[in-house]
Amino acid sequence: MPSLPLLLLLLCGVGSLGFPAATPGAQDQDVRTVQKYLENYYNLKSDGKQIVRQRNSSLVTEKLKQMQEFFGLKVTGKIDADTLNVMKQPRCGVPDVAQYVLTDRTLRWEHTHLTYRIENYTPDLPRADVDSAMEKAFRLWSNVSPLTFTKIFEGQADIMISFVWGDHYDNSPFDGPNGNLAHAFPPGPNLGGDAHFDEDETWTNNYRNYNLYRVAAHELGHSLGLSHSTDIGALMYPNYMYDGDVQLSQDDINAIQAIYGPSPNPVQPTGSQTPQVCDSNLVFDAITTVRGEVMFFKDRFYMRQNPFYPEVELNFISTFWPDLPSGLQAAYEFAERDEIRFFKGDKYWAAQGQEMLYGYPKDIYRSFGFPQTVKNIDAAVSDEETGKTYFFVAEKYWRYDEYKRSMDAGYPRAIATDFPGIGLKVDAVFQKYGFFYIVHGTTQYKFDLQTKRILSIDRVNSWFNC
Repeated sequence: MPSLPLLLLLLCGVGSLGFPAATPGAQDQDVRTVQKYLENYYNLKSDGKQIVRQRNSSLVTEKLKQMQEFFGLKVTGKIDADTLNVMKQPRCGVPDVAQYVLTDRTLRWEHTHLTYRIENYTPDLPRADVDSAMEKAFRLWSNVSPLTFTKIFEGQADIMISFVWGDHYDNSPFDGPNGNLAHAFPPGPNLGGDAHFDEDETWTNNYRNYNLYRVAAHELGHSLGLSHSTDIGALMYPNYMYDGDVQLSQDDINAIQAIYGPSPNPVQPTGSQTPQVCDSNLVFDAITTVRGEVMFFKDRFYMRQNPFYPEVELNFISTFWPDLPSGLQAAYEFAERDEIRFFKGDKYWAAQGQEMLYGYPKDIYRSFGFPQTVKNIDAAVSDEETGKTYFFVAEKYWRYDEYKRSMDAGYPRAIATDFPGIGLKVDAVFQKYGFFYIVHGTTQYKFDLQTKRILSIDRVNSWFNC
């Protein structure tokens, strides 16, 4: 198993690699991947010819730039590792550049009481699980709009749902396992609104392979008239993302309400917001080093400045740790054991790299000796020099000896006494270059533990070159 930094590099790419003239093998496969991807999702017209290899193809360059801009990649018009990585991820089969624009108006249903019918069932799941996944997916959209959905069992429904293989005669063939998972058509007659799921995939009701509820909720957004979103936290983002919780982002809610109007509920629903790394008001839930690299956590997401890549990496925590909850409250690395420990409420989880350790979550009382009055940890950091871990709780802090596996005597102590100048509360803390970086709100204090002095004050997202 590669180390976490290596895995992150594999995911992120390390700059523009291009395609040198020699070494055909794998490159030929990559060329085919790029051409097929741009044809399927960015309306590249090739007339069956291989045009990606043509060095001066302005059309390919234009389409690559369009794709890179959509996914927030560095816009170069060149094929680099990061671009290839995104192209190889499983995704929705609906193009990111719409090919079915018939008029200038938005495609929408003219009535708000819609029907749906499940034409056949996948053998991967019990029928009741398929019914439940579809019902929950429709409910996500009805909860935030004036739309209602009724299941029918025969005849033609507004939205027909089916599981099919390969070429199923809608001019949008599936491609076998992985890749193109499903697709749906925008509102309208005949195929309009219909959703098709690739039966070559393995459909599940958990985090393995492809969660049917998650994919169905996305596809039904298309059935209602929504296009893909560039917001990685949105349900309508084209690539498959599953973090154990299917929810609409504010971006999704704004999009559906722009077509059909607000929800009839007296209190308008709100959705999750994807953090903007250079937002001056961004406050992090937790920060820790992971094998020496700093990772920042917010809601369902992590952020990381890859030293080999200019863009800040933003992705779901579940990309590496699918068993972790969102909204972590503290995290720290105990480097000597190569362990990262994550805290939420009175529970904590442990991992080595991306491997979650067996037997977690555990409670903080039996493992660390906290009194029952402590309900959660605000921040934590382990001093590499001494093996002492500092736990910050409200206006006090505890010190734990990792080698003796017990709390040091004389604690808790007041934060204000031993960390003068940083305020009464700590939101996050990590150690880097021998110093503690203590975070309160949007402010970061570089603190020398030996002299008990603040060395500098900065915004916490200064790590992202904001």
